Amino acid sequence: MKNKVNEIRVSYCEKIGVINSPSMNNSEHVAKLLFENWDKQTIGLHETFKVLLLNNANKVKGTYQASTGGLTGTLVDLRILFAVVLKTLSVGIILAHNHPSGTKKASEADINLTAKIKKAAELLDIRLLDHLIILPTGDYFSFADNGIL
Repeated sequence: MKNKVNEIRVSYCEKIGVINSPSMNNSEHVAKLLFENWDKQTIGLHETFKVLLLNNANKVKGTYQASTGGLTGTLVDLRILFAVVLKTLSVGIILAHNHPSGTKKASEADINLTAKIKKAAELLDIRLLDHLIILPTGDYFSFADNGIL
């Protein structure tokens, strides 16, 4: 009797050259990029949580939508989030989610989730640069700019 196991293959396919992508060096630039690429049909409907994946020069490798939730919240599975971060060999991340209500304030749940992700990122030597709340108007709230990170 032979013992067999599944073979795991991990891949990352780059469609847009990272070398030519912009460096993310301030919250205004990040918010603009995120808002331009957010689904305008749902930004005011339900919460969505995304992660911006960065290389060592803070150039954008891509975005990943980690979860879609309801009107007032969304759940993020850290194992799936960090599986994507690690598979893409990203060394920096910026978190983002939207507030359909237009509230430009981080909730206690937002702050707690950010702290939990930051702790996990530090263990993996991944830099958490910011967490932005994007509003349906294009306005935003930056955790880093407001000293919460």
